[in-house]
Amino acid sequence: RNCGKLAMSEVHVEAEHVHKVYSQIAEHFSDTRHKPWPRIAEFLLQLPPGCLIADVGCGNGKYLGVNPLTYKLGSDICPELVAIARTRGREVAVCDCLNLPYRSNQFDASICIAVIHHLSTEERRIAALGELIRIVRPGGKILVYVWAMEQERKKFESPDVMVPWHMQPKYSGEQPKPVRENK
Repeated sequence: RNCGKLAMSEVHVEAEHVHKVYSQIAEHFSDTRHKPWPRIAEFLLQLPPGCLIADVGCGNGKYLGVNPLTYKLGSDICPELVAIARTRGREVAVCDCLNLPYRSNQFDASICIAVIHHLSTEERRIAALGELIRIVRPGGKILVYVWAMEQERKKFESPDVMVPWHMQPKYSGEQPKPVRENK
């Protein structure tokens, strides 16, 4: 029975500190995520024409436009980010990376960029990787990126930390504070 309580607390932690936060910051977050990272673009561009690709945790869909010779389906747990991706003409669905609504062995490739580190336990992270493996055909390709604690600008004490999002005033509804001049 403790396992059930633990699982609920893990789900609650993610709902409160990941899902709720991304719903609140979706517009601002999206406006800061517009240029594909070079290595991910390179991975997508080297896939042959006609490939079917899953972008699991697609956010605003920025990678869904890379390599127009392939077919891509995006998914994200954040309805607000999915809505933004849809306004860009992307094929996206709201779903959980732990329970993807795709048939097994369906995709030629999958990407999962900056998603798995949001899951609260090692077991849940492994389960997400299992879902990626399940949906990609044997011999297919999977690219996963996760946040590293060895950042250029900041070093973190442990691999699992809460990192706050700093909302710019124009997104939060707050008025910017006037700058005082020294006279």
